Amino acid sequence: MDEKWNVFAEGDVVFMHRSWTGHGIYEASFASAPGGGRKIASAVVEADRDRYRSMGDEYDRLMLELIVSAIALGEPAVELRASLSELTARLSGRSDLPAGAVEHSALGLRSQS
Repeated sequence: MDEKWNVFAEGDVVFMHRSWTGHGIYEASFASAPGGGRKIASAVVEADRDRYRSMGDEYDRLMLELIVSAIALGEPAVELRASLSELTARLSGRSDLPAGAVEHSALGLRSQS
C-alpha cells in the first residue's frame, strides 16, 4: 500500500501509472541532452477528471520530475521533495501539513525489488 507508482519505459518514453488503479497519469518523452545524458523533451498528463484531478501545471511538472528522480532513479531528490511540501501548502492554503505526510500521500515509497 506504500507503493503509489508503477514506472516503466518503452524506448524513449517513460510511463507513470498509479499502482492501485493502473491508470496512466504521466508520460514523458526523453531526448539526448547537450553534453550527454537525457532530458525530458515533452510530457503529457491525464486530463480525464474521473481518473486524475490535477492540482495544476506547476504541481504536475513537479510530480513528474519527482517520480522520475525519486521513484524510478532512486535519487534523494531533497530539493524536489521540499518543493512538493511548499507547493502543496500553498495550493491547499494549509501551512500545518507535515512534510512527510504530504510526500507519502503523493509519492509513496520506492520498491526495493
